[in-house]
Amino acid sequence: MIFSFSLYFGLTIILALVLQARAVPHPVAKRSNSDLSLTAQLRLADTAIERYKLLPNDSDFVFNFTDIEQIPVATSQNWPALVDVGAAISMSQLPACSMSFLHLHPRATELFALNSGHILSEMVPQAGVLDSNNSQRVIRTNLRPGQVTIYPAGSFHTQVNPDCEPANFTAAFTSDEFAVSLVAEQLFSLSDGVIARTFGQSITGDDIEKIRKAIPSDMAIKVEECLTKCGMAKR
Repeated sequence: MIFSFSLYFGLTIILALVLQARAVPHPVAKRSNSDLSLTAQLRLADTAIERYKLLPNDSDFVFNFTDIEQIPVATSQNWPALVDVGAAISMSQLPACSMSFLHLHPRATELFALNSGHILSEMVPQAGVLDSNNSQRVIRTNLRPGQVTIYPAGSFHTQVNPDCEPANFTAAFTSDEFAVSLVAEQLFSLSDGVIARTFGQSITGDDIEKIRKAIPSDMAIKVEECLTKCGMAKR
């Protein structure tokens, strides 16, 4: 009996020592970040002080839209200084007689400010937001220079330039990686059966493929009535 108790007591002490050894914090081995992009290094930085060290030049805090050859949007991907700021910005224009794709931003609210020109804006809030007729509410705004509208995160929206001159705008986003979802293109990427059932079988078979092929590939869709008014060619 004494032997059994001693053995039990000894095993208890050994187990306690093992658990204590496991509980002792071990220094975290630092890995090299040299193979990571600057944006990734900034995201992994422990403090804001370390992030500033990764951006040693004053020019790191300036973004030049005049040097952008592609879509003029500043995000953390092409302007690392935005990491952990929670914002992004775009300065661009909607060409004459054009409409932007119906789209949404899944991770950010957008503030859309018109600098020059004329924009007709439409935005669909979330389901359940109804108008006086108990139908889905659509918020329509007629923007002039100096005016701003808001597109909450996840809301469908589009802008139309109904005039013969380009409309210049600035758009700010509440995320440094806000993303864009194109409603028509992504909806019709689903299988035919899903699309047919979604539209109550009013679109089926060859009609679905016909619509897929008809969806414009350009972000700015031409507005036929405006082209006629302005005497402009479609292409």
